[in-house]
Amino acid sequence: MSNNQFDVVVIGGGPGGYIAAIRAAQLGLNTACIDEWKNAAGGPAPGGTCTNVGCIPSKALLQSSEHFEHAGHAFAEHGIGLSNLSIDVAKMVSRKDQVVKQNNDGILYLLKKNKVSFFHGRGSFVKASHDGYEIAVAGAKAATLSARHVIVATGSNPRALPGADFDEERILSNDGALRMAAVPKTLGVIGAGVIGLEMGSVWRRLGAQVTVLEALPAFLGAADGQIAKEAHKLLTKQGLKIELGVKISQVKAGKKGVSVGYADAKGAAHTLECDKLIVSIGRVPNTTGLNAEAVGLKLDERGFVAVDDDCRTNLPNVWAVGDVVRGPMLAHKAEEEGVAVAERIAGQHGHVDFDTVPWVIYTSPEIAWVGKTEEQLKAAGRAYRAGSFPFMANGRARALGDTNGFVKILADAASDQILGVHIIGPMASELIAEAVVAMEFKASSEDIARICHAHPSLSEATKEAALAVDKRTLNF
Repeated sequence: MSNNQFDVVVIGGGPGGYIAAIRAAQLGLNTACIDEWKNAAGGPAPGGTCTNVGCIPSKALLQSSEHFEHAGHAFAEHGIGLSNLSIDVAKMVSRKDQVVKQNNDGILYLLKKNKVSFFHGRGSFVKASHDGYEIAVAGAKAATLSARHVIVATGSNPRALPGADFDEERILSNDGALRMAAVPKTLGVIGAGVIGLEMGSVWRRLGAQVTVLEALPAFLGAADGQIAKEAHKLLTKQGLKIELGVKISQVKAGKKGVSVGYADAKGAAHTLECDKLIVSIGRVPNTTGLNAEAVGLKLDERGFVAVDDDCRTNLPNVWAVGDVVRGPMLAHKAEEEGVAVAERIAGQHGHVDFDTVPWVIYTSPEIAWVGKTEEQLKAAGRAYRAGSFPFMANGRARALGDTNGFVKILADAASDQILGVHIIGPMASELIAEAVVAMEFKASSEDIARICHAHPSLSEATKEAALAVDKRTLNF
């Protein structure tokens, strides 16, 4: 093979793309990965939205803002006194940028370690050839690659509100929300999804007055109703103002801020004046510049690359994974699909179980779940039993001083197989892993109840919730 002939070319270096490339290379396939993300210096910054303007930087800011809030409100009960507490936003953002760079550099190292050829630029289809596809790379160094297999992993872009384009100064996407140079006095957020709640929490902790406007009548409609109700109560108590069932009529950016006209759930007209406005109303698949039409790659009615259950497109040996295809827009879902596709290309039987993909919202308290909600089970007419256990009865949570929330387990009424686990509370993002493992192995609630959990630990709340399914908790 020449330098530019590959078994597999991956377009996109986000979680789905770079993981697919690494796995393909591990399986002995000559692999290239194309990615166009740039750092401040114009150099390569692989990792996609997740690493650059999503999961990773948001967690860095959430951690910084949580430290600040703890110092201002929680340290006193530990006997720790502070005076003249302040926040250096520039330093906080600089630390976030450093965390991002470490991840960028780590991905470049991993690609090199696994002998994946990396091309910095935008990848696009040129034409189909007798033995595969021709892929162009447009960047500082242009290149043309030949590929037997192509994996499209181009991710997603933030959805703009009609008539309110992102300027990243006043009207912000997730990108601008992560780059604010100072704490706004007033912050508006349109959309009470993951991004809206996480970013709203960051800037609320640092002193902004935050108002969240959500079009849907229910809060966190994707989550279990009991969890959503608790989350709404706790986030409101913290100072987030959340308006549900609103209809946005106008968004107008001026020199001093943004004016948002909306009708509330009862139809009354209101105007929200804010210094900055974060718009987080979902994301759309990114096929910009892909030149799908050149080879006849089919997109569905919503603009996603159309794929079957195995991530095959309508074209032979062209695959697609991650945010650019159906299913939840989650980094770990993209990674699982990327690994599965690489294995299928290599003649193995790659597998993704969408029923055990966990969801996490990194607010405080954290919210995490896997499997079915109670509402979904009721709608399906499935007989189930439920058990829950509050963190206020957990010794480790008491020692942490973080006793909000609970663990809830749903199990089949006849077989006792776990159907869903829902957590709101400290370290829910870590605790949910036990539930994912249990569900992957078709465990029953009794299985969890009979496993010895370390004491004192937060995980004991999961064991007690499993005991609660059988109405036999030991500590509540």
